[in-house]
Amino acid sequence: MMNAAAHAERQPQVRLYGITNCDQVRAARAWLTQHDCGIEFIDLKKTGLDAATLDRWLTHLPWDALLNRRGMTWRQLDPGLRAQINDQLSASELMLAHPLLIKRPVLEVGEKMSVGFSDSLYRSLFPKATK
Repeated sequence: MMNAAAHAERQPQVRLYGITNCDQVRAARAWLTQHDCGIEFIDLKKTGLDAATLDRWLTHLPWDALLNRRGMTWRQLDPGLRAQINDQLSASELMLAHPLLIKRPVLEVGEKMSVGFSDSLYRSLFPKATK
């Protein structure tokens, strides 16, 4: 019989980044709860985002997949500033200054990363949870 500590070591760390009032984040959290996937939720509005976390994401995901150009935060930026965002460095600096510009939710499952929520995406990331 496996003790709880050994079981926890075998399970990948699952972190969900987002904000509590985002519909996609709420749907992702509900899906993860319904499928008994223990998660650590990080509220970007409350905690912000550190450079190490963003750098980790950018090793797995393209910067333009992380940058939300449809949201209110983007639309409220100065048009001149928006026009300057054309590569990973400029996008990274902007996302660190304005974490709510990040598409949500961002899910980390061990070394796997995803942006957004869909049932099919989460089923592919948690195959054991859907059997």
